[in-house]
Amino acid sequence: MRALKSVSFDLQAGEVHALVGENGAGKSTLIKVLTGAVQADAGTILLDGETITGNSPQHSRSLGIAAVYQQPAIFPHLTVAENIALVNEPGRAAARVDWKTRLNTARELLKAVGAEIDPSREAGTLSMPEQQLVEIAKALGANVRVLILDEPTASLTEVETERLLGIVARLRGQGAGIIYISHRLDELSRIADRITVLRDGESVATRAAAETTSKQLISLMVGREMASVFPKRSVALGAPVLKVDRLVCGSADLQSATFEVRAGEILGIAGLVGSGRTQLAETLFGITPPDSGSVSVNGTAIYIKNPQQAIEAGLAYVPEDRRRHGIVGDLPVRANTTLAILDKLGNTTLLDQAAERTLASDWVTRLGIKTDGIDAPANSLSGGNQQKVAIARWLATNPKVLILDEPTQGIDVGAKAECHRIMCDLAERGLAIVMISSELAEVLGMSDRIAVMRKGEMVATIDRADATPDLILSHALGHGGPA
Repeated sequence: MRALKSVSFDLQAGEVHALVGENGAGKSTLIKVLTGAVQADAGTILLDGETITGNSPQHSRSLGIAAVYQQPAIFPHLTVAENIALVNEPGRAAARVDWKTRLNTARELLKAVGAEIDPSREAGTLSMPEQQLVEIAKALGANVRVLILDEPTASLTEVETERLLGIVARLRGQGAGIIYISHRLDELSRIADRITVLRDGESVATRAAAETTSKQLISLMVGREMASVFPKRSVALGAPVLKVDRLVCGSADLQSATFEVRAGEILGIAGLVGSGRTQLAETLFGITPPDSGSVSVNGTAIYIKNPQQAIEAGLAYVPEDRRRHGIVGDLPVRANTTLAILDKLGNTTLLDQAAERTLASDWVTRLGIKTDGIDAPANSLSGGNQQKVAIARWLATNPKVLILDEPTQGIDVGAKAECHRIMCDLAERGLAIVMISSELAEVLGMSDRIAVMRKGEMVATIDRADATPDLILSHALGHGGPA
């Protein structure tokens, strides 16, 4: 199968040209060809009228082509400054490192992208959004002529997104050509000059961004009309399933969280990057056990010190970074689906493979997972289908509470709508859902109530009918009154 069939694409100096399409449409392959990671079978690439031949990652970087990918290429055991220096300092044998200059350079580049990150900090301790900002700082330091941004705002909140869009606009004003890949279609009319749509490995349309609506783009991307990306359905809520009272975890900087989630309810958790949303989820799931506070499920107090106890209590957690923590890429779909319930599929030495295959096949069908089969490796699936596999694993535990951290981050609008449909189906069956999201539209579109976090504390809980972007951001920034 050809990843690219026939793609024509051009980029002008001082232009932001958006590239959109469903997962599998060919966006990533096109970027790999432009950066020299993959060689094209046919066609030509011109830079300032000159044909690029014998392209490679090193050659493309020497020409001023830089890419910032959705999954940051960070060396976790090096400092932030060292990661930035790897691509921005010339390699010389036996050369002495000027650490002061290295730190100052990194500090200035980080400042340029609005990142308040200590350059001497170990990169592995950074959150996903912070890693993304370091990657953008690395690209800025390379004097780029063509900057490729692959889902740059996928892990960012609205405030960080605004800051990044300002950086993109400034680079455009300095004459750089920017290829901007995003599933957040509402961003494109604000930042892009033109938009090219890929479908099934082909470029199907190039439109002026100011004259193209999100509805038109969705139709071009999927080849059909899509009724709604947020298919929220009204559900009769049951009794409280999860109750949390003054939960505190010092090691996770979780200061205080009090809330409840009822059967059939989707509670959205909003807040800026670093507000403590993921830390709350990890504390509930026993990854970072709490110091104080109480948690109960269906009226029974539970004391969770590790994930196994959380699972036994009826909690399930789909983490933010699906490639690192959500799936095991090299394992087949069937193994990924059953990892959390191996003790129920055999004894301590033998696995009931027939039962495993039956259960995996059932979840593939129920969630509409598109795969070549349950024996296909999970990393061969699209991002949206990987997310469904991660969800299937935890649904197989028959949980009472499902915690979803950034459930649709970095997946296309079609897969996003599918994930939202699955959430609605689960809510209708009485599952209590906690949904953490950096995308305000998702929080507003899918939540029955919205809890806002700031600096490790839950500062407000807002009913769906009263929720607005301004009110949520006001609380997230510390300007809101009691809610």
